[in-house]
Amino acid sequence: MKRTTMILSILFLALVFTGVAIAKTTFISIGTGGTGGIYYPYGGGVAEIWSKNVKGVKAVAEVTGASVENVKLAHKGETVIGEVMGDVAFAGYNGLSKFKGKKHNILSMAIMYPNLLQVVALKKSGITNIDQITGKNVSTGSPGSGTNFMAEAVLNALEIPLTSFKDSRLSFTETANALRDNIIQIGVWSVGPGTSSILDLSTTHDINILPFTPEQTKKILASKDTYASVELAGGIYRGVDKAVPTIGVWNVMICQKSLDTDLVYKLAKALFENNEYLMKIHPSAAYTTPENTVKYSSIPLHPGTIKYLKEKGIDVPARLIP
Repeated sequence: MKRTTMILSILFLALVFTGVAIAKTTFISIGTGGTGGIYYPYGGGVAEIWSKNVKGVKAVAEVTGASVENVKLAHKGETVIGEVMGDVAFAGYNGLSKFKGKKHNILSMAIMYPNLLQVVALKKSGITNIDQITGKNVSTGSPGSGTNFMAEAVLNALEIPLTSFKDSRLSFTETANALRDNIIQIGVWSVGPGTSSILDLSTTHDINILPFTPEQTKKILASKDTYASVELAGGIYRGVDKAVPTIGVWNVMICQKSLDTDLVYKLAKALFENNEYLMKIHPSAAYTTPENTVKYSSIPLHPGTIKYLKEKGIDVPARLIP
């Protein structure tokens, strides 16, 4: 009888302690993008880092419509972390453009890596300039994505009416397939260079990455402070051997403004201090550094990130303090 009572007591205590452990687990969802870009594998790597290195945290990467949707999801609390292009983060934080005057409750946790605008056509189409988009079948990226946001901003800056072409608004993988099948003539990506969907397309078809002229670049940069003139290096995609002048924007890892300071501190610390592992997931993670975070963040930083940066002796400019 005593033995039975002891066993029951031990089981009861085990259940109590298990319940406490479960109660203390913090589940974190990371809004990424489609599977044909870099956001999803990058986010998967971040989820692994946090789950392994931050006690009591279980993180998972979620497939989403990317930047615009990720801002809205973080604001509503459906995710707490989002991978977002800097121009979209700026618009969401300030309630501009597609956010229609509604300021979203987000802050920056870290800078990820730069996205490059990659406008792709098959060589056999004869398309060599973005001005040739008029009358074509096109994909400017999926609805709610940063690619679609950036593509429309660039076309507006170049005074190319969005009604002058047919826009299918496909995901990265769908865009590559539609180019391959001659359903569309131009596809747009805003993504880190060496993205899988373009790599796969270039192995079976000769492609052009459309360059931006100095005059076009000047107009685009005048329209957005968050954009920069960059070059897509030659040799990344088969058959694209020379550097291509294009437009770049930094990606921001955003978080809910209301997240606990100590939690974000631990997440930021684990992210920055396990960068070598993240680089094995994708080399673009080499840009995910504390120094780049204070240099390129387009919106203010979360107090948890600021706490980590100050601990590392890194000055945080006034513009990044919420």
